[in-house]
Amino acid sequence: MQNLRVTIERGPDQPNAQREFDVPAQANQTVLDVVSWIQQNADPTLSYRFACRVGMCGSCAMMVNGVPRWTCRTHISKVLEGDSVTIGPLRNLPVIKDLAVDMDPFFDKWVAAEGVHHGALTRDDPIAPVDPAEAARGQADAGIECINCSVCYAACDTVTGNPDYLGPAALQRAWTLLNDSKDSARNAILEAVSGVGGCHNCHSIGSCTAYCPNDLDPLSAIAGLKRETAKSFFKRGR
Repeated sequence: MQNLRVTIERGPDQPNAQREFDVPAQANQTVLDVVSWIQQNADPTLSYRFACRVGMCGSCAMMVNGVPRWTCRTHISKVLEGDSVTIGPLRNLPVIKDLAVDMDPFFDKWVAAEGVHHGALTRDDPIAPVDPAEAARGQADAGIECINCSVCYAACDTVTGNPDYLGPAALQRAWTLLNDSKDSARNAILEAVSGVGGCHNCHSIGSCTAYCPNDLDPLSAIAGLKRETAKSFFKRGR
């Protein structure tokens, strides 16, 4: 049986920062299958994160040959370079251990971008209707399937160079809420995304959109925020 040469890149400050394993090749084998085989058969100390295994939770995201991917949905045959592959923790996030990263900075930036629903009604109020044909509703729906996997955050070179940058996922969430008729904090959102680490830091490289496993388009959402914050600025200046 053919073996795969798998290099696991752990956090730079960890012992055995880079270690190579021989892993038996199997039909329809995913990158997550490979990582699981190593943990179960070669290195029981290897730490990594996964849950659903079917591309719904996003928790298994890792760097595969330098590219952020959901490992449960990535077949090893698609990413092999010869018989070799290198797997590491997601870029732009602190490494807890091995392939598991600390997601707190990612979610802290969601909060900083006002990426939380701001409701104005109580449970005693009638449910406000939503018009699915409304243009703003279409903009909101375009990003609503984000599952917080942080692939776009790991792909973003602006995040790498600017730790204060809110990042594509947080900004896409802000754009979603800005276009949601049920959200009541439009001004707070615009203020949050126009500051030091806000949308105008984006260099429009587009890695976020290119690598999103759910085919979302954070780049367009960020462009929308740039337009709306500019409009708001000039309106205030009148």
